[in-house]
Amino acid sequence: MKITVAKTAGFCMGVRRAVDMVLDASNCAGEPIFTYGPLIHNPQVLEMLENKKIFRFETIPEKGEGIVLIRAHGVPPEDELSLEKAGFTVLNATCPRVVSVQVIINRYAKKGYATIIIGDKKHPEVVGLLGYARGNGYTITSMEQLKTLPAFENAVVVAQTTQNTVFYEQIKAWCARNAPHYKIFNTICGSTEKRQSEVRQLAQKNDAVIVVGGKQSGNTRRLVQVAKETGTLATLIEDASQIDYKALESAKSIAITAGASTPNWIINDTCAKVAYNVQKQRPIIGVLVQIRDFLLKSNLLLAGGAGGLTYACAMVQDFSQILIHSAVAMLYVLSMQILNNIITIKSDTYNHPERAVFYKNHQAFLRVLALGSGAGGLYLAYTTGFVSFCILLVMSLLGLSYNLKSIPVVFGNSKITRIKDIPGSKTILIAIAWGIVTSLLPAIANSGYILPGVTTFVFSTGLVFARTAFFDVLAIQGDRITGKETLPILLGPEKSFSLIQYVLAFNIFILIFAYWTDLFANNAFLLAFVPLFMLLLIRLHKKDSLLSGRQYEFLIESSFLFAGVVAAII
Repeated sequence: MKITVAKTAGFCMGVRRAVDMVLDASNCAGEPIFTYGPLIHNPQVLEMLENKKIFRFETIPEKGEGIVLIRAHGVPPEDELSLEKAGFTVLNATCPRVVSVQVIINRYAKKGYATIIIGDKKHPEVVGLLGYARGNGYTITSMEQLKTLPAFENAVVVAQTTQNTVFYEQIKAWCARNAPHYKIFNTICGSTEKRQSEVRQLAQKNDAVIVVGGKQSGNTRRLVQVAKETGTLATLIEDASQIDYKALESAKSIAITAGASTPNWIINDTCAKVAYNVQKQRPIIGVLVQIRDFLLKSNLLLAGGAGGLTYACAMVQDFSQILIHSAVAMLYVLSMQILNNIITIKSDTYNHPERAVFYKNHQAFLRVLALGSGAGGLYLAYTTGFVSFCILLVMSLLGLSYNLKSIPVVFGNSKITRIKDIPGSKTILIAIAWGIVTSLLPAIANSGYILPGVTTFVFSTGLVFARTAFFDVLAIQGDRITGKETLPILLGPEKSFSLIQYVLAFNIFILIFAYWTDLFANNAFLLAFVPLFMLLLIRLHKKDSLLSGRQYEFLIESSFLFAGVVAAII
């Protein structure tokens, strides 16, 4: 069975903005936080907000305090004023696309125009839009309702931003024939149009379509409607537990898409569960995938990659001691990564649900493995020299203290009491730690030259920085939820992608320069294929490739092993 994931699945711009606003407020504010009505139409996100003590109310109290966010759908203007009069600090999380429709309605309502809204009268967005029509607004959901409306002298026609695009085209065509003086505006969100167009194409190419999202979400229900209009089996689920596999038995290909308010972790979990069901039908592939997933969840592939990268850094400097340094790097990285994953189970619940379950179920064994690996790495480092041992010991202690309150509060009520509280520290510190253990420790033990040692450090650090920052972009939703301030959260995904690409391009330049200047031994420039491969993968992701996050993780982690293979060949 073939599984295709829609490129447009998941949060749209307006939903992402609303969720980011409420999470940022929760992570920074010291006062109560509420939402007026459900922030978005997704049960898992609403449950997550409640777990973070962000509650909602449906009616405006006479008096209140704290911060209240207006939901992405918007509200009538009088409601916003009432919230301010009640004493709340109001943050308007209305989607900018919805705001533009509000502006249109308000502008023409002031001139006495009637407002015709193509949308469900009870939908929160439409309720908010009607508040700007000055009592002269009408809603319709069918062509018959449009025909029964009075013949207005002046009217504007707008659509709910998540309306069915085909239906709205029919409305516009009728108005052009029967009421050409009406002012018609194209207010359906571009994201909605893309989603509906894509799901229509996917439905025509596949035997079944699974739409993931809240059953109260208008845009999600319309995706199901659009898919069914093609005659293809389409089903709406809120999470993977609701999948009816019996109904999908005859399907040879399945497309998975999601509404604009569906978070990434629900989409990823659904894809993983459907893929697992497919794997059971193909045992050999299923076993290979299980092996791959185990290597990723246990961090064994990552540790092997650290060994491969260390081997490459040592080979290009023509060192005699190589394998022992590779073993030190493998054990150190395995130890630190396991301990970090144990501590970050909360965020992994959103970013890597299966890994979170794996760590919860095997936490005792993994703790022993982490401590044993750390001790083994220190012992091997000691055999290479006392200086290497001391450096690795300091690095290990810093790694263990990353999540501990070890920074004194100097400036008042500072929130930076742990190394992890320093914004962007995770991405940078991981890269530096890898650079030291994969390049500087071998150089120190082998009395290597300064310039080649520094060059390999920059090369190794750059690769790991790109790898870590890329995964931080993929995990940006879960990190926001748990209050992490990773580099992509500080810079934003687009700037982060640009920075990653610049770093990888610089790495390629370093290796070519080292080849021209005979800085490295043999044909070390061939290692440029490693950052080039990573660069191509990241550009592929930016173009909305259909590869899953797990496939990207496997390929990126494997690239470090590939560095060792290339070094062995040259």
